[in-house]
Amino acid sequence: MAFSRAHPALGNALVARSYAVPTPVQAAVLQPESEGRDLIVSAQTGSGKTVAYGLALAPTLLGTAQTFPQAGAPLALVIAPTRELALQVCREFEWLYADTGARIVSMVGGMDIRRERRALDAGCHIVVGTPGRLRDHLEKGSFDPSSLAAVVLDEADEMLDLGFREDLEFILESAPATRRTLLFSATIPRPIVALAKAYQRDALRLDVASDATSHADIEYRAIRLAPNDIERAVVNLLRFYEAPAAMVFCSTREAVRHLYGALQERGFAAVALSGELSQHDRTTALQAIRDGRARICVATDVAARGIDVPDLALVIHADLPNDAETLLHRSGRTGRAGRKGVCVLLAPYTRRRKAEMLIHNARIEVEWSSPPTAEQIRALDQERMLADPVIAENQSEEDLALGRALLAGRPAEELAAALVRLYRARLPEPEEMFEAGSAPQRERPARRGEGPAGGDQHGAPPARLGPDEVVWFRMSVGRNRNADPRWLIPLICRLGHITKKDIGAIRIFDRDTRFEIAREAAPKFAAAVRKADDEEVRIEPATEETARPRAGRPDRPERAPRKPPRAGAGGPAEAGDRPPREAFGEARGEARGEGRGEVRGEGRPPRRRMAGPGEGKSPFAPRPDRPDPAGGPKRPGKRERVRAARRSTNQSDD
Repeated sequence: MAFSRAHPALGNALVARSYAVPTPVQAAVLQPESEGRDLIVSAQTGSGKTVAYGLALAPTLLGTAQTFPQAGAPLALVIAPTRELALQVCREFEWLYADTGARIVSMVGGMDIRRERRALDAGCHIVVGTPGRLRDHLEKGSFDPSSLAAVVLDEADEMLDLGFREDLEFILESAPATRRTLLFSATIPRPIVALAKAYQRDALRLDVASDATSHADIEYRAIRLAPNDIERAVVNLLRFYEAPAAMVFCSTREAVRHLYGALQERGFAAVALSGELSQHDRTTALQAIRDGRARICVATDVAARGIDVPDLALVIHADLPNDAETLLHRSGRTGRAGRKGVCVLLAPYTRRRKAEMLIHNARIEVEWSSPPTAEQIRALDQERMLADPVIAENQSEEDLALGRALLAGRPAEELAAALVRLYRARLPEPEEMFEAGSAPQRERPARRGEGPAGGDQHGAPPARLGPDEVVWFRMSVGRNRNADPRWLIPLICRLGHITKKDIGAIRIFDRDTRFEIAREAAPKFAAAVRKADDEEVRIEPATEETARPRAGRPDRPERAPRKPPRAGAGGPAEAGDRPPREAFGEARGEARGEGRGEVRGEGRPPRRRMAGPGEGKSPFAPRPDRPDPAGGPKRPGKRERVRAARRSTNQSDD
């Protein structure tokens, strides 16, 4: 279906922007049953929602007219969660309503409120703003909502998550009850349903979020890597894809600052986008991306909400999102308007299960792989250089003349090598990455009893050092977090500033890992891991008891030796080989009696000595129902022992 049902006043603008076929959400709002009604629309990010509600508003605002009347009090209000999204909506509406004479005013936090007030006083048709700033204007009386014919809530779920519910209710209660309310959201949780019931009239539900074409133009990849390799992996991914524009998502402002500084240091043209920046800085950063002066935007989720960057071909999740909805929101920055895009999730081994759960809940197909290596990137650089238009296109006569002059003074090989150096000089150097083995779904940690869990990425066992040549350390990662020597070895080397030859045996337990470090490298290693700021992995010296390996079972600590077998209980030795009971009792009495009393000190009386046979009750005496293995008399029964005790008591009392 073409845009035949769209308002005629918007037809030329759609043609000028090469809009030939509407997206599913645009087609849904143009259906006859949607005209004039309140709508609650569920659609994924990047599905064309802004143009959709722009098309839906036109009949309500224009009627049968082709242009707007003279500007006065605003006729429509669009509420967006962030400043960037509100300004983006303004730009979309400016070209969509270009032929209608519409005056569009933005009211967002961080901008000059006096300029916004003057724009409102001069009259406008459409207002686009954020909840906090709109409420400020309403409370100060500079915004008159009495003429509003329609209100749009864009990214309603995000506004509720950000705590704007009270502001939204204040704004909606200030608008006329006869208004038309359009609610657009990626998901429809219970708070959205409650908001719709309270402020909409007989709303039509349009659910196009589960459409099969959503994110169909996005290629998803997941990269398994060591926890401290995230920064290096981001560098190599940016170099591997060489996208015209890329967006890297971090979970915190601090992470944005750190990664932005790391990319700048390596020579990438990058900008940062987070809530701590001023509105001027955020606008400048986005404009640098749109103008091509910067290729990479490092951002938090909130700062990048709803941003549309032209030619954004790569999205990298440097930090895993908290849920599948955030994953889809982030990924929706690419693969828009029919363009292809790549979305890459960085999944550290310690967070593999969370990554798999996110992928499952988002219902996306993902290809698992290792990070691009420096060799792969250099091979691609060679191909790109040979295909570069500077080399492939026909040269001008002036350039050819200069080339001949250069050839007259230098050999062709030296000139070609100089050209290669110039080409590589403008490219950041790729990072040396550790290449892992198979996909994490197929990996299985070593089972108990299968031998030591050592070895490097090539299968070679770690260095074997003598017990006096090593110091044991403990790492807070075990089988429960998919510990494996293939990524533990490079992690230990990087955190401890050592090389692989300094690492000895590695023993992986359920909740931790213990490993050997050469004694000469141990002080430097201990100092380095103390300074390492890694929340995922903690390394500390191991105690002697937990570090000592057990012979024959290297994955378990050594147990204490068993107690000597009880007489008469059987065993490998024959009864005749055992010492007499009298001698055994005397030895045990000395060990548990006077000897231990001396160790305990003079202030505490020694323990009572175990009596031998005939001196009282002894745990080593034979049972009454069994003959003595040495051929002695049977042990008296209980009744006889009680009588003997009474007789001895009576005698002592006398």
